Amino acid sequence: MAGIYIHIPFCKKLCFYCDFYHVITSEQNSVFVEALLKETELRKDYLEDETVSTIYIGGGTPSVFSIKELSDILNEINKFFSVEENCEITIELNPDDVNQNYMEGLKKLNINRISLGVQSWRDPDLKMLNRRHNSEQAAAALSEVFNAGFNNVTIDLIYGIPGMTVKEWSSNLDIAFSFDIKHLSAYHLTIEPGTVFGKMLEKGHFTEIDENESNAQFNTLIEKAESAGFIHYEISNFGKPGYFSKHNSNYWKQINYLGLGPSAHSFNGYSRQWNIRNLNGYIKAINSGKSFFEKEELDAKARFNEYIMTSLRTMWGIDLEYIETTFEKEGYDYVVNLSGKFKNYGLMKQEKNSLILTNQGKMISDNIISEFMMPSED
Repeated sequence: MAGIYIHIPFCKKLCFYCDFYHVITSEQNSVFVEALLKETELRKDYLEDETVSTIYIGGGTPSVFSIKELSDILNEINKFFSVEENCEITIELNPDDVNQNYMEGLKKLNINRISLGVQSWRDPDLKMLNRRHNSEQAAAALSEVFNAGFNNVTIDLIYGIPGMTVKEWSSNLDIAFSFDIKHLSAYHLTIEPGTVFGKMLEKGHFTEIDENESNAQFNTLIEKAESAGFIHYEISNFGKPGYFSKHNSNYWKQINYLGLGPSAHSFNGYSRQWNIRNLNGYIKAINSGKSFFEKEELDAKARFNEYIMTSLRTMWGIDLEYIETTFEKEGYDYVVNLSGKFKNYGLMKQEKNSLILTNQGKMISDNIISEFMMPSED
């Protein structure tokens, strides 16, 4: 099985926290779609005839595209790839793009999973983040999604927003779980260099919340989600049984995937590719037959680190049998010896043949993962 990710870079407005590649324009849709269709054909052999079990349309803001444009893209994928009959097809939507006609159009395209970028149910948060919708629009959008017959629905929320208290975050979660959503992606606000918030932080005009507050909000998230019947299957992701994101789970389980569009990444187990992070450069390269991506061959240590980085974020953790089979005794001994101190500190536990982070360990997952990274010989 394999996955395909499609990056739609267009946005109508700049979110102050966003680090994904995007452009604030709607005037290049047609030339971009033309280039994307060409790339789809050019990359038709990348997955080596593996069946495509998931398609994810992300961005950017894919919902700025018309049903016709989305139809052209999906038709091209079906033309050149073997797509599973019950393929999970996800699209990210902005709440203020949602209406009855649009949802009915998506339904006809066999899109069966909706990811709605709510981010917060508090209007002051949405204004601070520079989102282009308000909480009322988000609630109305969810209703339209359900009314159109979509059952597999996930929303995004952000915590760790300056000024948001634990009580307010708890209320945010209560509102989210009052809807019949099957999945929740909840991300701590991260200030990335080059973003609006990143530039404000450099100038001293932005203050991040402290670690204790972060931990309290993370604990509240875990408790509320589990009480609502959600399984915490990845650091930032919670799903009802049977409703985990198949596409993202494939990333974390290192299943091959192809990325289409500017800045999109591809992975085939032994190499990683990433497309030009520039819309005009991407279109020009595709149309002129020039290279539009860079490539990195992954040696054994790089593949080991890829596995650690993805697996430790999940409820499945590090599979010691897989480590021993794939990376032999050296990799196995390295992991087992290093895990000892984390188990002693209560940050990690062993269940059967897997090493899994505890809730306490998840709070500092980035630090733990970095310690497990096998150093290169350079």
